[in-house]
Formats: sequence, C-alpha cells, structure tokens
Amino acid sequence: MPGLIRGVARTAVVAGTATAVSNRVSRRQQGRWAAQREDQAPAPRQAPVGVQPTDPSASDMTSRIEQLKQLGDLKAQGILTEAEFEDQKRKLLGS
Repeated sequence: MPGLIRGVARTAVVAGTATAVSNRVSRRQQGRWAAQREDQAPAPRQAPVGVQPTDPSASDMTSRIEQLKQLGDLKAQGILTEAEFEDQKRKLLGS
C-alpha cells in the first residue's frame, strides 16, 4: 500500500508541474501574439493637416492650388484613399 500512495503522489506532482508549465507557456504565447497584433495594427487615420474646405466666396486660387497639391501628396503617400481624396477635393473646390 505505501508503494501505491508514493506512486500516486509522484504522479500528482508530475501532473501539477506539467500543468503549471503548460499554463505559463500559454500565457507567454498569448502575450507575444498580442504584442505582434499591436505591431501589425494599422495606425489610426487622421484628418489631413492644413486641408480645410474653403469658403466658396474666397477667390484665392493660389491657396486652393496649394491645398490640392497637399491632398495629392497625402494620396501619393497612401495616407488618403481615392475616395477620401475625391471627397476632400470636392469640398475644397466647392462642387
């Protein structure tokens, strides 16, 4: 009987150790995956800086051209999508 109890106790210790190690490995992997997801997450989109729709009564064509150039640069850099570019352009030109 003492041999049986010793065998059961040893099995319990081994099983407990295996469970503890397994749990720690799982938590570590989840932490790494979470950090990896954060690194791969796209940056939140921001409104274009300095590009504001102008008042239709303003006839300063130079500022409109500069704003259109800024929009084009933002689109070329991939900051604005085609739809966002067209929307901002339409607001800028007042049409």
